Amino acid sequence: MLIRPTTPADADELLALVRAYEIAAVGQAEFEMSEVEFALKAEFSYIAQEPGGPILGWTFVDSSGDQQDWLEVFTHPEIGQASQRPLLAKAMDHLGSRRRSARAGAVPTQTDWMAALEEAGFRFLKQNVRMSIDLPAALPPVSGVEVRPVRQEEMGDFYSLMEAAFADSLDHNTRTYQQWLDRWVTDQAVRWDEWLVALVEGSLAGALQSKSGDEGWINNLGVLARYRRRGVGRALLAEAFRIYAAKGYPKAGLGVDLENPTRAIKLYTGVGMTASYRVNIYRLEPVGAAGPSA
Repeated sequence: MLIRPTTPADADELLALVRAYEIAAVGQAEFEMSEVEFALKAEFSYIAQEPGGPILGWTFVDSSGDQQDWLEVFTHPEIGQASQRPLLAKAMDHLGSRRRSARAGAVPTQTDWMAALEEAGFRFLKQNVRMSIDLPAALPPVSGVEVRPVRQEEMGDFYSLMEAAFADSLDHNTRTYQQWLDRWVTDQAVRWDEWLVALVEGSLAGALQSKSGDEGWINNLGVLARYRRRGVGRALLAEAFRIYAAKGYPKAGLGVDLENPTRAIKLYTGVGMTASYRVNIYRLEPVGAAGPSA
């Protein structure tokens, strides 16, 4: 088995591989070409294949945050399982050299992958839930909250609002403004009419960041602490659902951290969203470092 660095020419095959992996794991494909292109820019991105054969698996490390790295290992569900541990071993060498905390995810039914992560030193940290709702899904307006697309001159404030809104969340991975732009904006096909801000009495109170794709996917939704419990999150969701439905998207979805101190899941179930599947999040701390209690 050959393990080699990825090249831009691998992009189409990598997208097909990840989507096959996702369908096998959770019954739906969510990865987009923009995410492949972002990952291919990473310092660490390798594939496994037999010489001259198809790609069996892919690993990369997202190092775009200040606190921790994010590890991914995708394997083809039919022919790639044998590449999982060699790719993980390659990634562990890289993570060891960086001496930073790292995270990885696993669907609870992926018992082999969870075992491999634990053998490599990862430990369970928390669980996220992927939620969705069929569109259209009309919600009543929220009095006193104005929602509109973000303006380009507000991007710095949009970033600052998101950082502040998630500052009290377990395991939040902060980014500088430039890191944030590189992760979510630079060289990406952003649909700016789907990036929303909510204003209360003329002041920014909340924001919603969408991902371009075949459905309405909400990457992040944040509300400043002083504006919580005032319907700001619901107003942002209502406008996002309206925009998504007008574009013909069949569903809207998002991921929510079950350890979120704002109990955001109550907002999402309250507007009719339901759980599609769960993802276990695992933590790896550098050798000699004491990790936070789970």
